Amino acid sequence: MEILSNNFNQITYDAIVVGSGISGGWAAKELAERGLRVLVLERGRDVRHVADYDTAFLNPWDFDNRLRATATDQELDPVQSTTYDEGSKHFYVRDREHPYIQDDPFRWIRGYQVGGRSLTWGRQCYRLSDLDFEANVKEGVGVDWPIRYADLEPWYAYVEKVIGLSGKKENLSHLPDGEFIPHIPLNCVEEHFAEKIKGQFADRLVTPARVANLTEQKDGRGPCQYRNLCSRGCPFGAYFSSNAVTLPMAKRTGNFTLLPNSIVSEVLYDKEKGKATGVRVIDALSHRVTEYFAKLIFLNASTIATAAILLQSVSDAFSNGLGNTSGQVGHNLMDHFIGTGAEAEHEGFQDKYYSGRTPGSFYIPRFRNVTDKHPDFIRGYGFQGRAFRQNWEDQMRASVDFGADFKTRLTKPGPWRVWMGAWAETLPYFDNQVTLDTEKKDSWGLPLVRIKFQYHDNEKKMKQDIQSTAVEMLTKSGFTNVRGFSYDTPGGSAVHEMGTARMGRDPKTSVLNGFNQMHDVKNVFITDGSCMTSAATQNPSLTYMALTARACAFAVEELKKGNL
Repeated sequence: MEILSNNFNQITYDAIVVGSGISGGWAAKELAERGLRVLVLERGRDVRHVADYDTAFLNPWDFDNRLRATATDQELDPVQSTTYDEGSKHFYVRDREHPYIQDDPFRWIRGYQVGGRSLTWGRQCYRLSDLDFEANVKEGVGVDWPIRYADLEPWYAYVEKVIGLSGKKENLSHLPDGEFIPHIPLNCVEEHFAEKIKGQFADRLVTPARVANLTEQKDGRGPCQYRNLCSRGCPFGAYFSSNAVTLPMAKRTGNFTLLPNSIVSEVLYDKEKGKATGVRVIDALSHRVTEYFAKLIFLNASTIATAAILLQSVSDAFSNGLGNTSGQVGHNLMDHFIGTGAEAEHEGFQDKYYSGRTPGSFYIPRFRNVTDKHPDFIRGYGFQGRAFRQNWEDQMRASVDFGADFKTRLTKPGPWRVWMGAWAETLPYFDNQVTLDTEKKDSWGLPLVRIKFQYHDNEKKMKQDIQSTAVEMLTKSGFTNVRGFSYDTPGGSAVHEMGTARMGRDPKTSVLNGFNQMHDVKNVFITDGSCMTSAATQNPSLTYMALTARACAFAVEELKKGNL
């Protein structure tokens, strides 16, 4: 990629993209391929595909702490260390260097580097359906989505063909099938579980997770090696990331410029023209301030960061933040809630094992409130899980033994275990919000982000159903030592934050229209998680990518027509 410094004399482009993660990478690719000169601004360091995956080939014993987060890590990074290990922590921010204020416990997991969290994401990809797009208006929650599945279906297909999505067609209307490459097979115990569920629950199925890991070579990218070291960066390009796919595609156009270490402090707005004119940027290293200009601006900094940029962009026209005449910017923060499910053992299949360390798992699509209405809560949840044999690391944790006999036992596989947990929908609540602290500043003089987030009765009642249902399914499927669990996991733990600049039909109650275009500022588009009107139960990144590709096509056409 071409990298510029802040003293480079070119400051005007056709389009500026803020952020280089999953949605920002797609915006860069789409706009550059459509002929626009694109500047991508990334607040973190550069990460070169393959060259900067420093831990990708290291063994557990190559690390000083055998991959464990230490007490020092937990002290210095109390939030990020809940997610990283010693092999991936260089792809996460240091909490001490990037503080924020938690009015309520909320894990804001961040990766400030080129590629953002596309280097560390879970890669599960599922389409939303009209069950999701119509839910708000049917139930009187929040505002209505301004789009339906038919609007997004061709863009889902377009994106899936690029990223390489392994999956199995199941013909479910509420979890539409996609453009799949061969799926990652379930192991024998997972297949057993799938058969049992199929035979006992007419409304449920167990299917291989749909993951953006290649099971066959594609466009110069190698297939997955089943190492399950994805969070360190994949030198084979086997999983989708901005670094491996979209940013190189943007570069090949000759229309692409990347500028790391560039913190966007605000979007510049010209009241007379009624347009955004560019962005103000602070160099993360030198603190030098530079302004860059463009006809078109895409904000893809991630949900909370995008809300902060909008709130920082104060002018005579927008006293409470750019494009915020609705008063909705920063509000309606959502995240899937996790930490509830069940685990168990299986006494059979002792003569069976599996090859490699699969990045896949099994998935149980939503079954609550699909056809029948649950009496206690609306919306639903999907289960993600996996079956595995206890290995040497598990046995090391469970035993204080030593000696030759113990070492011999470590070389033999332990019992089969299964774990399954729910990813469940949180409703959009106005009081779950992102604001700016008026007094406390970060190292670059910007106000600290303040997060207020609480789960409500609907989520709490759903949590009870999740645990009892998970226990029931494992018990009826013949597993033993079944144990339900339900942890008090704070918001942000799923790393699926959404909703702070939502789409909607009415400019009085939403920030964006059906093409992710700001109601108030027509040449600004937002296609990261902040655009989401509701959370659904599915992992959301595929929807961000499809919305981005769709918005880019619309924006370029509007630009050609002179409407922007």
